[in-house]
Amino acid sequence: MLQLLVRGGYLMVPLVICSILALAIIIEKFIVLKIIENRSKRFAQKTRSIINGHADNKVEKVLALCEMTSSPLARILKTGIEKKDKVRAEIKETLEDAGSLEVPYLEKHLKILGTIVTVAPLIGLLGTVMGMIRAFDVIALRGVGEPGALAGGIAEALLTTAVGLTIAIPALVFYNYFMHRTDKIVSEFEKVSSEFINFLMGK
Repeated sequence: MLQLLVRGGYLMVPLVICSILALAIIIEKFIVLKIIENRSKRFAQKTRSIINGHADNKVEKVLALCEMTSSPLARILKTGIEKKDKVRAEIKETLEDAGSLEVPYLEKHLKILGTIVTVAPLIGLLGTVMGMIRAFDVIALRGVGEPGALAGGIAEALLTTAVGLTIAIPALVFYNYFMHRTDKIVSEFEKVSSEFINFLMGK
């Protein structure tokens, strides 16, 4: 592995950094999104239990639950409770605004992963172009009488592109996966928020 990195030249350094960064983001998003999904699911279940129950002071109980729960959904519903005396349209707008503020938190680091998807192949291509230039310099100096040396130079030139694509392809797959997963979480937030608005209007 170390030999391949050396053969690829100094542009392998940013490619290695990209690979480490992409792997760290992928692991982090798996953990964080799982935590958010679990907390939001439990919070939604408890909220529905309060709303559909027969206890008094339901709004106060949901508010207390929001304050005890560290979850984007809890923060969203809390803003709705603060506007509970307003008309439906204003409560809905408040919840939507609160939800839009939570989206960047859900998508945290995904822009970096998307940038790696774009940049890694370009760095690899740059390495290949520079390697090909060196290969043609060999031809200019020595002619084509040393095909082994020329082939070796071309192989080294193509190495950076191969590494760049090896980084970018899985990074793209995980980027799309995490975006889809984030969209599902946001859709669930919208569903629970809609149920909560109906509860507030019918309380």
